Amino acid sequence: MSGSEQSPAIPTPVLSRRAAAFLAATLLAALILGLFAPVAAGAQQTGQVRRIGVLMAFAESDPQAQARVAAFRKGLQTLGWAEGRNIRIDIRWATTSDAPAMQRSAKELVALQPDLILSHNTPTTTTLLQHTRTIPIVFAVVSDPIGSGFVASFPRPGGNVTGFTNVEPTMAGKWLELLKEIAPRVARVAFLFNPATAPYAESYLNPFKVAAASLGVEAIAAPVRNTAELKSAITAQARRPNGGLVVLTDSFLVAHRVEITSLAARHRLPAVYPFRSFVEVGGLLSYGNDLLDSFRRAATYADRILKGATPNELPVQAPVQFELLINVTTAKALGLTIPRSLLLRADQIIE
Repeated sequence: MSGSEQSPAIPTPVLSRRAAAFLAATLLAALILGLFAPVAAGAQQTGQVRRIGVLMAFAESDPQAQARVAAFRKGLQTLGWAEGRNIRIDIRWATTSDAPAMQRSAKELVALQPDLILSHNTPTTTTLLQHTRTIPIVFAVVSDPIGSGFVASFPRPGGNVTGFTNVEPTMAGKWLELLKEIAPRVARVAFLFNPATAPYAESYLNPFKVAAASLGVEAIAAPVRNTAELKSAITAQARRPNGGLVVLTDSFLVAHRVEITSLAARHRLPAVYPFRSFVEVGGLLSYGNDLLDSFRRAATYADRILKGATPNELPVQAPVQFELLINVTTAKALGLTIPRSLLLRADQIIE
């Protein structure tokens, strides 16, 4: 090769450029991981514990209330939330007859600044909204969320509240039909409710009166504000023959289910109730949704809120599981013959 000749330039291979780019990206990733790894590792070690408040409208000793809270807890567990690991649950108990205690309990829960609050029913939701309009609230059992002013609509609740309804007003007519089916001689039926704990009662009274007219039954509105009035209303209904009772979905009445079913038995009054808890303590017949299922479903909304959803993104949902229970022992004591067609439709027979 002569001195005037030069070696030809060797082009940089395309592969080396790609390798260089890959190396640069790798170094950048390593730098980023080096900066943030300690923080991420610390977060994983300590774990973030989310906080859930629960306000129940029953005494802590009430077995039905305990079962509902247990259903909510179980629902959370199936979704990966475990107390002591990634959630903490603070529960407050206050009966609807003790308004100061409910106010105090709601205030205590709000002061804890939880990520969300599970509200039992209409009275607890009303009370909680007096203390917060920002903390997400999921109600488990509310009969009229729009009429109660909790939400603007079912699809778009519009505020910090959403949840699950337990019944809807036309059920009042269905209850009366069932009462006439199991006790055909009933001619006068009192509709029991507490105006303070069931401000939605009027929306149920109208379908009740319409059904009564079609069935040839005298419809009687029976508001009761305390146990004394409850006793008087049931006693008055028994003074004339062929009386009966329909009991509204009302936390006051549910809390006094033993007194109500005992009075109905004493006065030989056939009665229809909204929940199985009445039949389990001696009531004649119940038709309504499975409240344990409502609390399990509430856990799914709690899960979504803990993962970033807002109540306004979660539509209010109607019940999906209804059950018919009949207490045949009570029917026999009242001298009633249960139609076979009704027995075949029953989800559970209690003897």
